[in-house]
Amino acid sequence: MTSTPGTPRPSSLDPEIAARLKRSADGLLPAIAQQYDTGEVLMLGWMDDEALHRTLTTGRCTYWSRSRQEYWVKGDTSGHVQWVKSVALDCDADTVLVRVDQEGTACHTGARTCFDEDVLLTDAAASGADR
Repeated sequence: MTSTPGTPRPSSLDPEIAARLKRSADGLLPAIAQQYDTGEVLMLGWMDDEALHRTLTTGRCTYWSRSRQEYWVKGDTSGHVQWVKSVALDCDADTVLVRVDQEGTACHTGARTCFDEDVLLTDAAASGADR
């Protein structure tokens, strides 16, 4: 399914949840995927109302691909499935935290997380910083 920017895609999301969301101009919310038992931040994807609905109702993370303009379910092609454990909305209602049980790697590069390869600062380097 494709859509032009600013044109909402049809959704089955509960209207009470939809009314609370603060979306970007293109109708999306950032969705942070976090390993439920370790707290490890795995990746960031984008969800519209329908992707959130599918995530809430199927037990699998569904995202909206901004480049392909279509929905994708994490693991359908890679086998690296994200099993949903919980979904929470942040205090501003503009970001979703999805706690998952990640099978395999989360990043399309093959890394465990999307944040493994380009570390800008480590705990050791930060210990001397002024607080």
